[in-house]
Amino acid sequence: MDRFDNMRVFAKVVESASFTGAAARLGISASMVSQHVKELEERLGARLLNRTTRKVSLTETGRAYYERCTRLLADLEETEQAVSDMHAAPRGELRVNAATTFGIVQLAPAIADFTARFPAISVELMLSIRIADLIDEGFDVAVWVGELPDSSLIARQLAPCRMVVCGAPSYFEKHGTPRTPDDLTNHNCLTVAVTGVPYYRVWRLRSTDGTALSISPIGNLRTNSGAVLKVAALAGHGLVCLPTYFVGDALQSGRLVTVLDDYTAPPLALRALYPHNRHLSAKVRAFVDFLASRFGREPPWDSWCRPSRKQSASPASHRRKMTGSPTKPRRAKTQADAP
Repeated sequence: MDRFDNMRVFAKVVESASFTGAAARLGISASMVSQHVKELEERLGARLLNRTTRKVSLTETGRAYYERCTRLLADLEETEQAVSDMHAAPRGELRVNAATTFGIVQLAPAIADFTARFPAISVELMLSIRIADLIDEGFDVAVWVGELPDSSLIARQLAPCRMVVCGAPSYFEKHGTPRTPDDLTNHNCLTVAVTGVPYYRVWRLRSTDGTALSISPIGNLRTNSGAVLKVAALAGHGLVCLPTYFVGDALQSGRLVTVLDDYTAPPLALRALYPHNRHLSAKVRAFVDFLASRFGREPPWDSWCRPSRKQSASPASHRRKMTGSPTKPRRAKTQADAP
């Protein structure tokens, strides 16, 4: 008999606490279960189980062997599954965790196209403002934007996520255009009130000479919803600093325009995350490869700034007219950091 078969049967006996229970689970006879265990003990030269008419229990040696045996069998099963998945068509349920805004705006349409391409895969998408515990909560993969907590997750970058300061043309017609970060003291800056996303609370920009600026914007609206900020900006209420995956459509149509184009915000990263102790199944591999191909190094939400990244986001006619300033200046704190 194969030694791995012996080990599998032995493990089932321990888990079932009986030979008959293991036989039922394995679909073989109790005498065959007994023969597997006998061969294993003879090969090892040690008794692994204490047998009575009522129950089966592990010996001290058996307990140590069982712990190592189960790890080895799990590794073997995972290895075999990984090889099998390389040649198998992706199928099954895929559980995905994603950041709320990105999940609604960009990931949901992508998943619709993904399931059309892979009809044997069903997707369960759960959105949250903080990354889930993938192992404890049973997720196959997470799609996340921004800084990651220290973890043992494997991360694959899918696309850059650029941050821009922008507003509606109607706002700039009334209040003028900020030319430098210091000018933001005279503008209504709409901000996110969420402790879990620090890149929203502080506007981080870098000048052409490499000087890093941390700006604490001040305005008359704070909210925990990026969607609310976008609506307010589109209505001409103030300036926002938001990722282009969220405002790219409005920038493309001209409903929003960027300002402070000589100052760049450090890009965030869109990543796929999955546990390091799991092989990449066919369904997860197909999903991650699909997203990497769909988004990529020049994601579709940045089409508004092509072909020239240097182009002004606000039309020249607006830039000539946007020279006014608000009647009631608001103060914003600006701090220069080391490059």
